[in-house]
Amino acid sequence: MSEMQGFILHAKTRPEKSDAFEAFFSGHVQASRAEPGCIEYHMLRDKQDPTLFIFYEIWQSQAHLDVHSNLPHMQQFRSMRLEYLERDFDIRAIEMLSPSSATR
Repeated sequence: MSEMQGFILHAKTRPEKSDAFEAFFSGHVQASRAEPGCIEYHMLRDKQDPTLFIFYEIWQSQAHLDVHSNLPHMQQFRSMRLEYLERDFDIRAIEMLSPSSATR
């Protein structure tokens, strides 16, 4: 059986690019949630530092995450990310200890 894959990703945007980053990436949230194997997918913006975006993702397996990561829009975003960011992503692997709040 595959083990779930989860992570929290911090995206520190350039101040002048923060709103463009939000507009560009927020369109991917619903599509990502609809993908097979997506358990949780959230895009958050820090209230104290509006240049900081936080992504919280839980995937059913590494195979599902790999499919997601290799979709054309995700590859495009990865190739363009540094146009928006002050520094590259800070990604932390996490373990989901409580059940998903999503009803499916």
